Amino acid sequence: MEPIIEFIKSNHDTYVEELKTFLRFPSISTLQENNEDMKNCAAFVADKLKGAGMSRVEIFATEGHPIVYGEWLGAPGKPTVLIYGHYDVQPVDPIELWNSRPFDPVIKDDKIYARGATDDKGQMYIHIKSVEAYFKVKGSLPLNVKFIIEGEEEIGSEHLGGFIQQHKDLLKCDSVLISDTSLYEAGIPTITYGLRGLAYMEVEIVGPNKDLHSGSFGGAVANPINVLAEIIAKLHDKKGRVTIPNFYDDVLPLTKEEKQNFKALNFSDKKFAKELEVKELTGEANFSTLERLWVRPTLDCNGIIGGFTGKGAKTVIASRASAKISMRLVPNQDPKKIAKSFTKYIKSITPNSVTVKVSDLHGAHPSLSPLTGKAIKAAAVSMQKAFGKKTVFMREGGSIPIVATFQRILKAPSVLMGFGLNSENLHSPNEHFSLTHFQLGIQSSAHFFEEYSK
Repeated sequence: MEPIIEFIKSNHDTYVEELKTFLRFPSISTLQENNEDMKNCAAFVADKLKGAGMSRVEIFATEGHPIVYGEWLGAPGKPTVLIYGHYDVQPVDPIELWNSRPFDPVIKDDKIYARGATDDKGQMYIHIKSVEAYFKVKGSLPLNVKFIIEGEEEIGSEHLGGFIQQHKDLLKCDSVLISDTSLYEAGIPTITYGLRGLAYMEVEIVGPNKDLHSGSFGGAVANPINVLAEIIAKLHDKKGRVTIPNFYDDVLPLTKEEKQNFKALNFSDKKFAKELEVKELTGEANFSTLERLWVRPTLDCNGIIGGFTGKGAKTVIASRASAKISMRLVPNQDPKKIAKSFTKYIKSITPNSVTVKVSDLHGAHPSLSPLTGKAIKAAAVSMQKAFGKKTVFMREGGSIPIVATFQRILKAPSVLMGFGLNSENLHSPNEHFSLTHFQLGIQSSAHFFEEYSK
């Protein structure tokens, strides 16, 4: 491995310049005016896969943005790893808050600033470069590698699930390697082995057939905003538990090993609260903050619409009011089952003085990879060798729906070997990525190929 690692180190500046070129593509998947940029960016990825040594590279058209596929299957009898990433990025608004142009990469204090730097171009490019290093030094890989790089992750991966289902033989693998998550702290090698799922709902309360004068009608007609507020308030009890019947029935408890792993992280409630500038933390009683963030389901109101919200006064009883409500789910919860329970409960606590409409807007399954899996063990050893520190294990409170899709269709465990940081402004102005982590990521990826091949 030493010649490969030395090659990676000696080519760091070249890799950074290539990453700059990658980041210059304004591959914003949600904006139609960037459709040509999406195609050009996909072509760039395909070209880099060919240059890295993939024996087959193909761009698949979808009804949305292209999917780039690559493979090298020259190691018979060895494991096959499927590497997933995405080349699309979030919009850049508000542009005035950027300190530099979003698609003109700038390096400052060992960080590269540009939209997509950490989410996910920088992290995904790590694996292309580690593959290339193997071919440059040894002429082959110690295992079989496939790539699937999509262009719709930031808009829900609408066409990827169908593509995986239609091409499951093409994508057949022993494990899926993903770098689209964060390190626990800077310089700490981290494996994320669990993700929460999602049930995203909308509740609309309808009262009178038009907005009414609050003086002439107040006290006689139900106010949809008041009713909605009462409904939301009833969704938690005094101990912070969600009151929906059977909500917790399928929640898996933490294992002893997981509890020990969490304690080893030495998480500080005081530091966390200080960073967020809140006086104290809160949540479900009898659980630690990390448990609340990673392994307990939650319910939150994400937005409320209703009545007059402009400057000045307008005393009306609104005709209707609505709220967006998300529930983060944990293994073994089913988003469809939870959505049905939520709908039934909301209707049961809505008074007859108004009508209610509940809509299921979006759902995602949670995922959990066993810590005993060969790929996860190989990844932990690989990161430890690159970083020179013991790898820690964590779950993530957010959702990456495609992880569960891979597990469901391909029956392959996922390894979330991320190199970003939550503080790197992903989805926000001044997004950036640590070039130290970029370098260590390439080394970790190279070590993973060697370790997993065993």
